[in-house]
Amino acid sequence: MTERTDRQIQEYIEYLLSNSDAEHPMWNKELVRSGKSNHWNYIDGCMITAILSLYEITGEERYYDFAKKFVDAFVMEDGSIRTYDVKEYNLDNVNTASNLFLFYKKSGEEKYKKALDLVRTQLDGMPRTKEGSFWHKAIYPNQVWLDGLYMAEPFYMRYETTFCKMEKCSDVLLQFQNVEKHLKDPKTGLYYHGYDESREMYWADPETGCSPNFWLRALGWFSLALVETVQATDETLYYEKRYFQKLLEDLVDALRPYQDESGMFYQVVNRKDAEGNYLETSGTALIAYAILKAVRLGYLMPRYREMGERAFQGIVDRYLSENPDGTLKLSGICLVAGLGGKTHRDGSLAYYFSEPVVENEAKGVAPFLLAYTEMLRLK
Repeated sequence: MTERTDRQIQEYIEYLLSNSDAEHPMWNKELVRSGKSNHWNYIDGCMITAILSLYEITGEERYYDFAKKFVDAFVMEDGSIRTYDVKEYNLDNVNTASNLFLFYKKSGEEKYKKALDLVRTQLDGMPRTKEGSFWHKAIYPNQVWLDGLYMAEPFYMRYETTFCKMEKCSDVLLQFQNVEKHLKDPKTGLYYHGYDESREMYWADPETGCSPNFWLRALGWFSLALVETVQATDETLYYEKRYFQKLLEDLVDALRPYQDESGMFYQVVNRKDAEGNYLETSGTALIAYAILKAVRLGYLMPRYREMGERAFQGIVDRYLSENPDGTLKLSGICLVAGLGGKTHRDGSLAYYFSEPVVENEAKGVAPFLLAYTEMLRLK
């Protein structure tokens, strides 16, 4: 990373923070497009995670203060969370609470522990498949989505390790074992976006229950889920920790053949030549961050670092650029992708290529900034 790139990214961070607050986060393009009031959501949660990572690497209190002020707009003094409903049973809503561990540790304010406890109760009530996997959301019966592993499992493992003497850590292990069993493709080693235990959804293969394609960002979330869960796993859980590390190494090895010469990855990973496919920022950034962090923490061998660095630099070269007014933008970000729902998302190539591609959106910006913090650590 050159000094110019470093300076550019610092300017970009200032631009994002100076134009955002808890009610008006410029990075949440889904919110901006909806015109609605802000609510507790994983998109902002990912950005707060990135800002806290900047605080940890730089020691600059202004990052912590921004993040705390943002979160305090939702976490009330009694530990309730404004706009959050446990009984929505949505795994995406768990992710944001991962930031509360740091606020509780640093401030000692009991409201954060109460809020952590509240979110933890959601996992007790989550509907599950017959084999014990969390449904991704209550509105998606019998469905396991790869993204959900990042949204819930690092929080789950950290909570159990911190407060419960690792009582339910075997349940965290089960979530990953079921995903390996049902969503992993034996030929490529990649993982499908989703799995329907009932095999009733129109996007599900009638034999395997899997969706048809390997969506990049889902693979990025999963790779980071493995890194963050390993980090949260106590060393006394020897089998579990090594199992997560082996899944991670195998996944990164499976991704390597699909890394473009630019360093980036395609929206649908293994279909480079498909018409409409494109090099996508958010998934590439997630993979870059997961690899760089895993190497630093010793979960992957140092030889993998070059793969992560190439992915990060590929984003910088292709998608970090200046607007006419001199402000910076990060583009090439898939706004959203899912399965089923009102718009009949069928998991086809045409579907993944049809979703809007936007700029300055947190699902791309947050992992990019997290990867940036790993590049700073390398320096």
